[in-house]
Amino acid sequence: MKRIYLAGFDVFSPDAIEIGQIMKNMCAEFGFEGVYPLDKECHTPDEIFMSNTALIRSCDIIAANMNRFRGFEPDSGTAFELGFGYALGKELYCYMNDTTPMISIIGQTDENGYYVENFDQPLNLMISVPSIIVRGGLRDCLEYLALSSEN
Repeated sequence: MKRIYLAGFDVFSPDAIEIGQIMKNMCAEFGFEGVYPLDKECHTPDEIFMSNTALIRSCDIIAANMNRFRGFEPDSGTAFELGFGYALGKELYCYMNDTTPMISIIGQTDENGYYVENFDQPLNLMISVPSIIVRGGLRDCLEYLALSSEN
């Protein structure tokens, strides 16, 4: 059974533990084992970092909630987890409710005058190139994974 690390800013929700259990149950419905960052109780930043990187190492796949978080971009911790997973050779999947290219949302430059990538992607190329981006939520991502596992 493939193990999926469930990355995303869901861990910051007031009901994060319940959300994680729902996500893990959803993974089980599709024949995967869901691994949630809060599965192990940690208290310090170092403990959290070491625990989460160990969990990523133990998984085959990262499914990341890359919806916008606190602005136009996704959660930076989740972006790190994808990069770490890429370096380890993990399969990377991102799910987003809105996959409109970033340039269509922001324009050619942001409010500070910095250029916005024009590669027809909803995320920076350093995430969109190595990842499969699925429009929708975790269930949509798991359906995609289940279908691709059958082929």
